[in-house]
Amino acid sequence: MAVGQDKLPPLQAVSGVRLGTVSAGIKTPGRKDLVLIEAIADTRCAAVYTRNAFCAAPVIVAREHLQENGHRPRYLLVNTGNANAGTGAPGIAAARECTAAVAAQVGVASTDVLPFSTGVIGEPLPVDVLTAALPQAVATLSAEGWAAAAEGILTTDTRPKGLSVTFSVAGKEYVVTGIAKGAGMIRPNMATMLAYLATDAAVEQSLLQQLLGELVDTSFNRISIDGDTSTNDACVLLATGAAGNATITDRETPLYKALRDAVEEVCVTLAQGLVRDGEGASKFVSVQVNGGRDEQECLEVAFTIAHSPLVKTALFASDPNWGRLLAAIGRAGLEDLQVERVGVYLNEVLIAENGCRAASYTEEQGVAAMTPEDIVIRIELQRGAADATVWTSDFSYDYVRINAEYRT
Repeated sequence: MAVGQDKLPPLQAVSGVRLGTVSAGIKTPGRKDLVLIEAIADTRCAAVYTRNAFCAAPVIVAREHLQENGHRPRYLLVNTGNANAGTGAPGIAAARECTAAVAAQVGVASTDVLPFSTGVIGEPLPVDVLTAALPQAVATLSAEGWAAAAEGILTTDTRPKGLSVTFSVAGKEYVVTGIAKGAGMIRPNMATMLAYLATDAAVEQSLLQQLLGELVDTSFNRISIDGDTSTNDACVLLATGAAGNATITDRETPLYKALRDAVEEVCVTLAQGLVRDGEGASKFVSVQVNGGRDEQECLEVAFTIAHSPLVKTALFASDPNWGRLLAAIGRAGLEDLQVERVGVYLNEVLIAENGCRAASYTEEQGVAAMTPEDIVIRIELQRGAADATVWTSDFSYDYVRINAEYRT
């Protein structure tokens, strides 16, 4: 199951970027499972990675290589079907062997290649299978390869996710294109499982990193499908500079502001797309918390609701079991919470106030509010001026089935 529009929009080429996608047979014969992304020389790269202590071998190697190449990688190698996580020193050696194989194939230093993996944790990476497919991946490199790559990075996803945004500043056209994958083990603590964005604008490196960090925090870091942070999370933003603009160094320029808006639109759309394609999802839920003393306590309440199995199963059943919402708010850890001031809404239906069910509320209203695929849970704390929104999905029978059968 998935929620909402399932058609991948047209993805525009980004000058300076080519992508090749092939089937290496890493886990499932015939399935697209290997993606090679090429960037022109001097492309700047910003990246954020999982904060999970058991981070995967490719995360470790990618971080090292990015430092060594001065944040100017030439190739990104992405495989699905195997996470190369929980594999210790042999896993790191395997990731390095793969980057060396790419380097030998295309004539760059191995440190110019960043590895990324997703799939089952704890199994050795089939290096021979992966590297055997590299010549074909190189041969298929194309500026028009975004849509194929969006499919090639999927695991339990039911559909690819991608978006292109174009904008114009001072008569010059620019583009931002991005793709992402993820449907389970999603409560990012920096990014999402895998996301790749590129722009043809030229941006100074530290500013590019700052831009990505800020926008990841308000997009990918605001989603939760099951509350689990992956070992392999990574989000990468490439800036090729092929548009020919003077390098952006100032946050206050019109070009920076337009670029920020475009990258934000891509990040938010991709992040919400992951939730809409959550494993077994039948609901897309926005949890809005208003009136907090600061943003952090609004996020604490929102994520407590989003992570609650009882709330999520009620959502799947379209059951307006508002007592589960009150319980989640009450255990979110807010000091001096005055429960009689809290208002709880389902799609604009007031269901609780003054510490109990609202006098105007009827069960029929609640059922009607829970019926649509898109639901807004709004909490009014009335403690301050801060607010925050988190996006999540429900828990269905299919979520249990998918994860019970994941390795079979």
